[in-house]
Amino acid sequence: MDLQRSFFIFGFFFILFLVLEIWNFNTNAHIHVSLYQNHNVNLVKNDDVNSISVTTNVLHVKINLEGGDIEQAQLLHFKDKLNSSKPLILLDNKKNFIYKTKSGVIRKNFLDDENAKKKPIYIASKKHFKLKKNQKEIHIPLLWTSREGITYIKTFIFKSNSYDIDVKYKIYNKTNKNLEISFFGGLQQSIGILDKKDASNSNFSLQTFRGAAYSTDSVKYEKYHFDSIFKQNNLNVVTYNGWIAMLQQYFVTAWIPDNILLNTFYTAKVSSDVIEIGFYSHTINIKPHHQIAYSSKLWIGPEIQNEMAQSAPNLDLTVDYGYLWFLSQPLFKLLKFLYNIVGNWGVSIILITFIIRGIMYPLTKSQYTTMTKIKKIQPKIDQIKQNYENNKQKMSEKILELYKFEKVNPLGGCFPLLIQMPIFLALYYMLISSVELRHAPFVFWIKDLSDQDPYYVLPVLMGLTMFLIQIITPNNISDPVQRKVMHVVPMIFTVFFLWFPSGLVIYYITSNLVTIIQQKYILNHLKDTSEFT
Repeated sequence: MDLQRSFFIFGFFFILFLVLEIWNFNTNAHIHVSLYQNHNVNLVKNDDVNSISVTTNVLHVKINLEGGDIEQAQLLHFKDKLNSSKPLILLDNKKNFIYKTKSGVIRKNFLDDENAKKKPIYIASKKHFKLKKNQKEIHIPLLWTSREGITYIKTFIFKSNSYDIDVKYKIYNKTNKNLEISFFGGLQQSIGILDKKDASNSNFSLQTFRGAAYSTDSVKYEKYHFDSIFKQNNLNVVTYNGWIAMLQQYFVTAWIPDNILLNTFYTAKVSSDVIEIGFYSHTINIKPHHQIAYSSKLWIGPEIQNEMAQSAPNLDLTVDYGYLWFLSQPLFKLLKFLYNIVGNWGVSIILITFIIRGIMYPLTKSQYTTMTKIKKIQPKIDQIKQNYENNKQKMSEKILELYKFEKVNPLGGCFPLLIQMPIFLALYYMLISSVELRHAPFVFWIKDLSDQDPYYVLPVLMGLTMFLIQIITPNNISDPVQRKVMHVVPMIFTVFFLWFPSGLVIYYITSNLVTIIQQKYILNHLKDTSEFT
């Protein structure tokens, strides 16, 4: 099978795959709108009067003292969009959109006790806390004492250069009765549009999973769609280890509860537009005049894989690399290794392309060897077709006998391209999901490798290199209609690549240039071999 047909098959399956992905995404989005667009949302207004703020070198958060929960978080090292000076707001609590954390202590039988569900009003030592330049961490203790005389101390610990926040509790039971409590944590989010925090998400080719996720003792990583929660297909699993999270492109918020207690993970529909994923611990008893301590973690930030892996097992899997994560992960590690050497993600993509194509050189050589052999025996094939024009079965038998006699495998011509397809898709998922590549510049007008080329220069260059390959590649197509169809393939690819991440287009251009060089070298070498002269 010649190269042009291989390209066509490769392109067909790739486009089919992406169309199915986009159809699935758009179908889910339609369900969101159709179910909830007519409902009014009664959300809690943000009240700065009852809030305190904490600023580190990577985070700026607001904590509502009513409940002691983080209800707004700004990521200081990430802009809300390209060329903006404003930091990205990940958590927020507005009229039309909420995305916030919740945590606390619940008394036994809390589901039937309305009084026990009331939020405590904590007090803090001051309104504003700031991590100093040489300070490693800052402790923010919040204090509340109930009418019965039970003292709750909830302490947030923020660390320098870290999105990992410790949330510790100390409960002092100063009464003469046993106290049975559970600890809980949750994440609430509106399912509506993400408040245009990242306009690039509107690009159909850059859409990734947005929803809930969790990890347990038995499940490393499982995504949970918002639709499932709204349809009351709620999660209810018991585990010691694990975490619950809310995911969106490049960023994640996750609770990691203490694993000394058995925890129940759940999901719930909070209102007509808000869903929740959370956990509550097994009930523990505090004897009169005794105290206990409890610790959990909260991750609010970018999906930095190595740091998330240190924070909790499998939390790094929230980087959504799709079905080919097992290829995307090593590709990203190699890409990051190259970046640490050259300091430019675009150059790193070019280098990784050379490495991949170098590894695949034996397959490429086999591909062109097969093509040359088929071309050599093409007159014999044409003669067989002519002799058995009215007997298709006999014709196929004779052609297969000829292939066997000449030791030619016609499928060998497309095998290298089939191998490239999963690598290409893995690279695609890596580029649209790795936060390190968000707003990463290359050269000149390419300011964001994870976004499309704003002037479409790279897709046009890609189409030209693909067309050049078609011109210089020898083929056996004699039908003029088929020739015209093959010439349309580069144009289809060019149009399709207009909206692809620039980094992916750079990969494809580099790959095409390597193909041209390898093809010329291999074909010249085969000409010098007596077997093909």
